[in-house]
Amino acid sequence: MREMKILATAALFLAAIAANAATPETKKPMTSTATITTSMPGAPTVDDAQRFVDDAEARLAAMNVEQQRAEWVAENFITYDTQVITAAASERQTALGVTLAKEAARFDQLQLPYDLRRKLDLIKLALTTPGPSDPQKNAELSRILAELSATYGSGKYCPPGETGDKCLDIETITEIMQTSRDPKRLLEVWNGWHTIAKPMRAPYSRFVELTNEGAHELGYKDAGAMWRSKYDMPPDAFTAEVDRLWTQVKPLYDSLHCYVRWNLTKKYGADVVPPGKPIPAHLLGNIWAQEWGNVYDIVKPPDTPPSYDLTEVLKARKEIDEIAMVRYGEGFFTSLGFAPLPKTFWERSLFKQPRDRDVVCHASAWDIDDKDDLRVKMCIRKTADYFTTIHHELGHNFYPRAYNTKPFLYKNSANDGFHEAIGDTIALSVTPSYLVKLGLIDKEPPASADIALLLRDALDKVAFLPFGIMIDKWRWKVFSGEVTPADYNKAWWDLRRQYQGVAEPNGRSESDFDPGAKYHIAANVPYARYFLARILQFQFHRALCETSGYKGPLNRCSIYGNKAAGERLAKTLAMGQSRPWPDALEALTGQRQMDATAIVDYFAPLKSWLDQQNKGQSCGW
Repeated sequence: MREMKILATAALFLAAIAANAATPETKKPMTSTATITTSMPGAPTVDDAQRFVDDAEARLAAMNVEQQRAEWVAENFITYDTQVITAAASERQTALGVTLAKEAARFDQLQLPYDLRRKLDLIKLALTTPGPSDPQKNAELSRILAELSATYGSGKYCPPGETGDKCLDIETITEIMQTSRDPKRLLEVWNGWHTIAKPMRAPYSRFVELTNEGAHELGYKDAGAMWRSKYDMPPDAFTAEVDRLWTQVKPLYDSLHCYVRWNLTKKYGADVVPPGKPIPAHLLGNIWAQEWGNVYDIVKPPDTPPSYDLTEVLKARKEIDEIAMVRYGEGFFTSLGFAPLPKTFWERSLFKQPRDRDVVCHASAWDIDDKDDLRVKMCIRKTADYFTTIHHELGHNFYPRAYNTKPFLYKNSANDGFHEAIGDTIALSVTPSYLVKLGLIDKEPPASADIALLLRDALDKVAFLPFGIMIDKWRWKVFSGEVTPADYNKAWWDLRRQYQGVAEPNGRSESDFDPGAKYHIAANVPYARYFLARILQFQFHRALCETSGYKGPLNRCSIYGNKAAGERLAKTLAMGQSRPWPDALEALTGQRQMDATAIVDYFAPLKSWLDQQNKGQSCGW
C-alpha cells in the first residue's frame, strides 16, 4: 500500500540536520532526486510527453521502493535513526512527486493517446500530501507529518502516579474498551487515550496550511478538492455521490442506532444513556465508537438460538497460533485459484507484538518492491476480529500481486475504495459454512440464528458507515477553510452527532484535539475509501455469489473454493488502475455505478426485525 505512515519527531529531525547526521539520506541535497531533465523549449509534443512519462514512471518506481523500505523499518523499530531516515525518504518522495506533478501540467492541452493522458493525470493526483515547491517548506511539512505519526505511534496513557510499564498503549486500551462494562473505567481510558492527541493541535494547523499550499500550486482549490479529484469525476460530483450512497443506507443505520441505544439505556440507566439523545462515545466497545461489535453481549437478541463464539474456538485450539491464523487467510485465496504467498512473506512479516521494542501495531499490508515482496504487519491476537482482519489484509497483498505486471503508474487499485473492498469482500465469506469446511465449528447454526449473526455483523459493518463519512467530511471542511483551527474540536463533535448520533462523553474544549486520537488523521490517510469499501464489498459479494451459482440468502454465501468466482475476481484485480474505476466495477459486477442496495438487501431481514423491536422506543437524536 502507498499510504504514507511516517514516524519521526520534528525535534529529532531538526537536531539531525543541524548536526549534519552521518546518514546517506540526510547528507544528500533534499531536492536532488526531484531534478527532472524534461523541460523542453517551445510547445510540448506527444513525443515530449512520452519521454516525460517514461522518465517519471521510472523515477517514481525507484523512489517508492526506497520509501517503502524506510517506512517498514521505521514502523517496526521506532528509534531516533529510523525516524530521521524515513522522514528524509518521505521528503524526497514528496519533492519528486510535486515536481513531476507540475511538469505533467505542461501537457494538459495536448491531444494524447489514452495511456499517456491517463498516466499524466495519475502523476498529478498521486500525492496524498502535496508539499510546497519551496524546499524549506516541503522539509517542514515532512517533519510535521513525521511528528504527528510518531506522537500517535508512541502514544500511551499513564494513569495518575503511574509510569513505565504501568502506562497503557493503544492495544491495552483497545482491549479494555472491548471487554469492560464499568462506565467509569471506560471513561477513564477514553479520556486517557485522547490526551495523547493534544500536542498535535498546533502542528496539524500548520500541516493544513502547507498541504493546501502544495495543492494550490498543482491547480486545486485545496487539498480536500485534490483528494476528491482522484475518483474519475469532478470533486463536487464525488461529494454528491458519497451523499447519495449515505441516503441509501441511512434508514438501516437509524434502526440499528435506535435499537442499540435503548439497550444501552437498559444496561447503564437513563442518566448515563439518555433516551432520544446521542450515544456517549465511550460506551460502544471501541475507542473511536466506529464499530460496535464488542457490545454485542449487551444488545444480543433474547432467547438467541445456540451459536458459536469464534474467539473462544480459536483460544481453545492450542495448535492455532498467529501464523496458523494467517495460513487460513492464505488458504481462502488459494482455494479461489490464486498462487500461494511467497516464502519471503513468512520470513519478513510481523505477526506478533515484540516484547523488546515499540512498533506501530495498526494492522497493515505491504507491497515493498511492487513485485513479490509482500508482507503484513500485525500484532495478532487469537480473536474473531483478528481472524477476519487477516482475510482483509491479505486482500491488500493478493491485489497488487495480480497487477504486478502492469506499468508502475497502473500498479494500484481501480480507486482506493476498491483496495479496501476486496479484502472486505473476502471477509464476508467468513461464514459459518466456511468455518465448518475449515473444521473450526461442527455445523452451521440453524436459519433461526440468522438475525443474531446479522446483528453482530451490522454492529461493525453498518455502524461504521457514518463514521466512514464524517472523518473526511471534517477534513474537507478543514482544508477548505470552512472549519478554522479555532473550531477544530467543536466541528469534529458536531459532525459526529450529525452523522453517527454519537456524542463526547464529557466536556471537551479547543484545548483538546480529539481528531488526532484517530490514526488516519495523525498519519494523513484519506478515509472516504473505507466508506466506499463498506458499500462496494456488498456489491462485489452479491456479484461473486451470483457468479458462483449460489441461490440462498446473501448473508449465508461463501465463495470459498469456487474457481469461477475466483477467475472473475482475478481478472478485475489484474486491471489495476489502468482503466477508470467504473470499468473495473462493470467487469466484476456488471454495473457502472456504486450501489448500496446490496448492503440493504444483505441486512433486510435484520432491518424488519429491528423495526419491530424499536416500536414504542424513542428513536432519533
